[in-house]
Amino acid sequence: MNSITARRRHPLARVAVVALALGLLGGGYALAAPNGSTADAAIASGKADDAAEGKSLFVAHCASCHGLNAEGTSKAPTLIGVGAAAVDFQVSSGRMPAADAGPQAPRKPRPEWATDQAVDQLSAYVQSLGGGPARPAEEQVNPALGDPAKGGELFRANCIQCHNFVGAGGALTYGKYAPSLNPATPTQIYEAMVTGPQAMPVFNDSTITPEQKRDMIAYITHVRSQVDPGGSGLGRIGPVTEGLVAWVVGLSLLVLASIWITAKKRRAQA
Repeated sequence: MNSITARRRHPLARVAVVALALGLLGGGYALAAPNGSTADAAIASGKADDAAEGKSLFVAHCASCHGLNAEGTSKAPTLIGVGAAAVDFQVSSGRMPAADAGPQAPRKPRPEWATDQAVDQLSAYVQSLGGGPARPAEEQVNPALGDPAKGGELFRANCIQCHNFVGAGGALTYGKYAPSLNPATPTQIYEAMVTGPQAMPVFNDSTITPEQKRDMIAYITHVRSQVDPGGSGLGRIGPVTEGLVAWVVGLSLLVLASIWITAKKRRAQA
């Protein structure tokens, strides 16, 4: 007992106690903390096993523009932090790999290597690089669970300036355009809202909640299933455009007929 008391009074006793406490604290943290942000992001995405395969796909098909470590180059931006949702949207819609460096990547058929499994693996790899928006669950994009009436209100308030009343798309500035939403799947619509591709802004969950996003998907899918009464959508902004076209065409035919009759009468009088 006396020996312990004597050691407690030693000049280095406090240093030893502090070192022991720090050691215990560090050891406890090492056991409880995840193994780095990379593994954490991959595990969170549920695709940790696919990340290695995704890296091979990235090196083969994406690294020439985005760099070997996905840190970006002069030709393409960094992919660190963009998340799996952005990769799934861009690759599943055929926008990436980009055909050229134009102002906007158009939707096109996927390359042969970009199968559903390859997209999953590529998404898992990019997600492992630094997190970002993850791919939505099926119930988050199920139109049957949404309210198309509420979704229509949100769509008219946030989207019609670019995408038209019914998601038919429209022109923007500097050679860009808002594409038609008709070919987009519910998952791609959700991913576009949370990642903001091209000129589109990001609608995070604090701006539009996941439930509201699902309502908007319900509205978009409901509208695209409607049949045009006139037989041709003409931009799908209602029967006014169809009537205007019929009026212009009809009036033009009447004017041409009047000119033809007048010219024929003059030749007969001569």
